Amino acid sequence: MKRFLLVLSIVALLAPAIAASAADDSKVKAATNQVETGAKQIGDGKVGDGVEQTAKGIGNTVVEGAKYTGEKLKESGKAAEPEAKSTWGNLKDTANSFGSTVKNFFTSLFSK
Repeated sequence: MKRFLLVLSIVALLAPAIAASAADDSKVKAATNQVETGAKQIGDGKVGDGVEQTAKGIGNTVVEGAKYTGEKLKESGKAAEPEAKSTWGNLKDTANSFGSTVKNFFTSLFSK
């Protein structure tokens, strides 16, 4: 039982570290601290209180981690948007330039 709780605690502590760091992660850190506090209580012999605290902390970590990940995905989508627009603009300019080059080639070829 103690090993199971220790493994759950470690997983809960490492889960937020996977996400990037631009969004506000203070709630995730608070939830992981709750797991850590519960695990320490279990180690101190307060098994009942420690298990309850750890379980609540794991639940809060999952919830806050999901919110945090959603924020990060939203930010990454916004960050990619201007790049996609600029790429389309570059492609359009390249196509226009190529068209002008072809037009000039045939105009000079038949004007002689």
